[in-house]
Amino acid sequence: MAPPRRGELSPAEKELLAVIARGNTEEAGRLLGSKNVRVNCLDEHGMTPLMHAAYKAKADMCRLLLRYGADVNCNEHEHGYTALMFAGLSGSKEITWMMLEAGAETDAVNSVGRTAAQMAAFVGQHDCVTIINNFFPRERLDYYTKPQGLDKEPKLPVKLAGPLHKIITTTNLHPVKIVLLVKENPLLAEVEALLKCYRVLDLICEKCMKQRDMNEVLAIKMHYMSCIFQKCINFLKEREDKLNLIIKSLASVGVICFGSKILLSNL
Repeated sequence: MAPPRRGELSPAEKELLAVIARGNTEEAGRLLGSKNVRVNCLDEHGMTPLMHAAYKAKADMCRLLLRYGADVNCNEHEHGYTALMFAGLSGSKEITWMMLEAGAETDAVNSVGRTAAQMAAFVGQHDCVTIINNFFPRERLDYYTKPQGLDKEPKLPVKLAGPLHKIITTTNLHPVKIVLLVKENPLLAEVEALLKCYRVLDLICEKCMKQRDMNEVLAIKMHYMSCIFQKCINFLKEREDKLNLIIKSLASVGVICFGSKILLSNL
């Protein structure tokens, strides 16, 4: 089948776009299974079916299109918009997260030089902005689960990657929330496990600061979390109550005050 060209749609592809607007996933699945429909076809504006579904906040439709191989980073739109940008504009947190997990590039810019996060912020979709800015691909963390260079052992055991990734991608940065996430996973709530995670967070922070396109926001977040992990480590070394007291002591402390305190204590 010929590569998609803007505005050249078969009758079945035009029908697919109409079905997406109605949100009929069963009918969309039937059309996508035919030979006359290209999942990455382009309308006259360069929008793909996935862009249409994301903009209309049709989560099930987005999921279906991704299963059929929709290109999450297609940049054929006349103004350079991507599916992630349309997800952010729609205000759908679920679809925004879905696009990110599918490999959407967060630093792609449209014709006026704005990223998906900036587009979402421009229309007041701040929850989507938070999701995009806090996203950290799992594969970047999995890098540390394999021995690198002369290392005989990985810096992060595979069993800790999932729990740590959950904490890294949380959008609630209150220290109590982070400690609760540590406490609820038995694999993490041990001194040795926290030490490994703490060191990996510091390595990620350092990498964010040294890369060509410095990511100061992510670096600060990694350092902030590593400081909280360090406090948990010190606490567990001294006490046996599995972090209950530290949670109680932090419950009345604001994230800004606590964050400032732990950051300053580690400078």
